[in-house]
Amino acid sequence: MVELLVVIAVIAILAAILFPVFARAKAQAKQTTCISNLKQIGTSISLYEDDYDDIFPAAVDPSDKFAPQIWSGFPQWQEMIPKMPLLHEALQPYLKSKEVFHCPADTGSEYLDNNFPTIFQTAPSMFATYGTSYLYRTEIAFRYLSQTSFNLPADINVAFDGAGHWHGAGRALDSSDVSDFDSLSSLLEGYRYNTLFGDFHAKSLSHAQLQLAWNTPL
Repeated sequence: MVELLVVIAVIAILAAILFPVFARAKAQAKQTTCISNLKQIGTSISLYEDDYDDIFPAAVDPSDKFAPQIWSGFPQWQEMIPKMPLLHEALQPYLKSKEVFHCPADTGSEYLDNNFPTIFQTAPSMFATYGTSYLYRTEIAFRYLSQTSFNLPADINVAFDGAGHWHGAGRALDSSDVSDFDSLSSLLEGYRYNTLFGDFHAKSLSHAQLQLAWNTPL
């Protein structure tokens, strides 16, 4: 009996050591797949540009289409949204698989991180709900910009994860964070976003780094 208890104790100790390692490895694999997806999306955008005078896709993302109030400050652009396809639909002819738009860490969201507290329900996942896990810097489309028109293409975010908790630390944003600034700030600090840039390289960014990219003039 004593020997059995010792064996069980050893197994428990090993499990406590190994499970976090396996969890980190699994999370890293999901991030690697997600970044690869974004690089493929960058390639498809480049192919699209070849057919459309070097102009980025005239398309929107699900947040634009289904939460258009985020553009209330720009009514001239808000009026364009109903007439524009979703980005993954516009790029489909240039991709072999719809799965390229599926981030394996996508567990959906309740709010838009970058437009909190705008509600954006995407259960069970953003991909399952809308066909893509990624959002688009749609101002690029509204202004009919090309890659060569960017002043700093390597600093401009073009596409990125729909929510930062997928690859970051902490839970998703919820209604309790609307009136709790400290909780909101703490959560955002732990978030990570895989991001495709204007020169079509992709990497993981913190929330602060993504905001810096948003603030880079087009």
